Amino acid sequence: MLEHSKLMDHGVILEYQLPLSSQRLDFLICGKNSSWKDNATIVELKQWERCEDAEGPNEVLTRLGGGEREVLHPSVQVDRYRVYLQDGNTAFHESNPIALHSCAYLHNYNSYSKDALLASKFDNVRQHSPMFTADDVPRLQDFLVTHLDKGRGSEVLQRIEQSKYRPSRMLMDHVATIIDSNSEYTLLDEQLVVYDKIFSLARQGFHDKQKTAVIVKGGPGTGKSLIAVNLLADLSRAHYNTKYATGSRAFTETLKKKVGPRAAQQCAYFSSFGEAEPNAIDVLISDESHRIREKTVDRFRPHRQTGLPQIDELINAAKVAVFFIDDLQVVRPGEIGSVSYIKEQTERKGCKIKEYQLDVQFRCAGSDAFVSWVENTLGLRRTANVIWEGSEGFEFSICASPEDLEGKIREKAAQGFKSRLTAGYCWHWSDPKPDGTLVDDVVIDGYKRPWNARPDRGKLARGIPKSHLWSDGQNGINQIGCVYTAQGFDFDYVGVIFGPDLTYRFEAQEWEGHPSSSHDPLVRSAGADFVRLTKNTYRVLFSRAMKGCYVYFVDKDTERFVRSRMEQRQK
Repeated sequence: MLEHSKLMDHGVILEYQLPLSSQRLDFLICGKNSSWKDNATIVELKQWERCEDAEGPNEVLTRLGGGEREVLHPSVQVDRYRVYLQDGNTAFHESNPIALHSCAYLHNYNSYSKDALLASKFDNVRQHSPMFTADDVPRLQDFLVTHLDKGRGSEVLQRIEQSKYRPSRMLMDHVATIIDSNSEYTLLDEQLVVYDKIFSLARQGFHDKQKTAVIVKGGPGTGKSLIAVNLLADLSRAHYNTKYATGSRAFTETLKKKVGPRAAQQCAYFSSFGEAEPNAIDVLISDESHRIREKTVDRFRPHRQTGLPQIDELINAAKVAVFFIDDLQVVRPGEIGSVSYIKEQTERKGCKIKEYQLDVQFRCAGSDAFVSWVENTLGLRRTANVIWEGSEGFEFSICASPEDLEGKIREKAAQGFKSRLTAGYCWHWSDPKPDGTLVDDVVIDGYKRPWNARPDRGKLARGIPKSHLWSDGQNGINQIGCVYTAQGFDFDYVGVIFGPDLTYRFEAQEWEGHPSSSHDPLVRSAGADFVRLTKNTYRVLFSRAMKGCYVYFVDKDTERFVRSRMEQRQK
């Protein structure tokens, strides 16, 4: 293609990795245009042969990896890459910026009547990032020549290779504006105190040669994520290069959806920083740091792994590293984040360390007592709240059947409250059926309901939210969520099916784990850690609610024990 287009004096980069991202550009070609201005063009290559329409505004359905999957339209995908690179790479937004263009080339694809790729919903994006098929080679050649006809691409390529990752000021202002417009809550009391301290430390750490680590401890509902997102907005507004990272796909993807595709590039995963340059980020905000893993594993690109502890990758990348953490939210093996671990590793790296504690409860109707009672009842820690005496404004009750549980949740949803059903991971999790509907995996006697959709496991029928959007999806109430899709989110009311993987035995006066009743392969093989991880799982599920929590116990001895920890007037 380049030879036929007579583009032979050009710089070419294959598999160029976007800064602080696991995504790679298939093909980037550099040169000068007819006005001798530096230009570059991203070309996204696809081997597709056919596709169908999908429900989402940016997606189509095609066959990949042996099955059908909903994926971004090629023009949408490459256009996002273009905006990401323009916003994050200094070669494209600082002095005399390189002009960046993008297109998609489907070299095995022949368009047909009513082609999903040509649907009107993609008209706008195809104007910015056109799509070319096997029938469009002359048009593709014209597109490339228009931007690159004067050659001398090695000079442009050198500029790109010598550039650095730093978000443009326009992007940072955009992030702040978007987050502010989506803000649902105001920082109160100790939340604002901790926010102010971290903001001050970020300003100091920007000029300090010694790295700073900030550890913020707090239980569920104390506002850790709220502070984290506000810091992302306000530090960005002050033009500090700030990144927000978690280990949770569901939480991260939901946040990305709320803030939009451009601001979303400042939200990442803990696994994204292995190849970052030292101190590339002014402030790295690590939310849910209990989900930090021992090492970053990329099974698709093992050659890109650093072999360093994941926390080293985070600390190396940032001048100031902020860790929001709750030790009792570790729910699967391999998640090793804890206050003691982070302190030990940041001390080893020579960081200044600051610690803060959040105690005031803003979930469970502000009831510290409920979370403390749950922790005491599950034997996670001793608290003063041995008996649940009730709390004004927060409702907790035990249901006689799963049908009764679901009825309460649906009643609250009908009244306009955000309500969800959740369960311990005690039932098989099936792929969608060929028609995209979900299998009723959670079966208790005559009660049958599906789990939330499995991630990236084929097409979904219209109206079924993807797994990472289950908490916010309009029809999420029709599926049962597990801890991995519920963790990190608030609901007005939550229903919990307490499964047979954890039961209380009166004879031994202790909790007993049953790995054979678990369908979570990682937790099931956790050995001595199984009981601790399963207790943490139910603590997470119980503490999702702002106004009320309802529970159904599969094991009646466990229900009897929990009832013994409640005043008789409580149901």
